[in-house]
Amino acid sequence: MNIRPLYDRIVVKRLADQGEQKVGGLFIPDTAKEKPQEGEVVAVGKGKRLDDGKLIPLDVAVGDRILFGKYSGSDIKMDGNEYLIMREDEVLGVIAKK
Repeated sequence: MNIRPLYDRIVVKRLADQGEQKVGGLFIPDTAKEKPQEGEVVAVGKGKRLDDGKLIPLDVAVGDRILFGKYSGSDIKMDGNEYLIMREDEVLGVIAKK
């Protein structure tokens, strides 16, 4: 990863939807599908800096699978891959590993 997010930002790679490509016998093209709202954290910042200068570490870590809102973050493209940069407070939850 050639990017290091600052402060309370994280870089997320969207996970591909495991659902069907067809709905009612109709093929749905990639351009018409909704983007998945689940991803894997690939980089994290150092933490949130408070007004008094204290640094609070983030709750998410590299490798965590997370859920986020439909309009969260900003899309970026690096080395042919698509990523999402968002603040930690936009994360809705961390998916527990089984």
